Amino acid sequence: MSALQSLSILLVDDNQHMRAITSAILQSAGIRKIREVSDGSMALEALREAPVDLAIVDFNMFPLDGVEFTRLVRNSPDSANPYLPIIMMTGHSEKSRVYEARDAGVTEFVVKPITAKAIFDRIQAVIIRPRAFVKTDGYFGPDRRRNNAAYRGPMRRSTDPKDAQVSGGNAA
Repeated sequence: MSALQSLSILLVDDNQHMRAITSAILQSAGIRKIREVSDGSMALEALREAPVDLAIVDFNMFPLDGVEFTRLVRNSPDSANPYLPIIMMTGHSEKSRVYEARDAGVTEFVVKPITAKAIFDRIQAVIIRPRAFVKTDGYFGPDRRRNNAAYRGPMRRSTDPKDAQVSGGNAA
């Protein structure tokens, strides 16, 4: 994990105990540049003061939550780094919350209670295997498609005939 030691991380959570736990996990990998703040508005200010390599943010915070923080990082004209990798932490793993975070432009998602393995898996995903960014009329952020595996089902392309049938086997 020595490659992680040079990372500068912004840790954003309104729960001081959660920040302490997460910070201890990060420090266990040799990460020493950790800036801790307690809400999204403080995090935006921290990004203006000094660049970071990665933000780990809580979903639920007041006055500015992790989703709105992510939207502002991705879309605000004065954003310090719209391409910043953002890992969202939450105790709420309902599909609607995951989709809301994804649609705001979150790079990765981890559910509390966090583990060192979960945190490091997400950090590796955003640093070692970053996803391309996509810009459309309604979205800017990491490509939401998770893999590049070839789809083998019906209607693979918009030009396929509408009555295309799939044969019994999946030919490679």
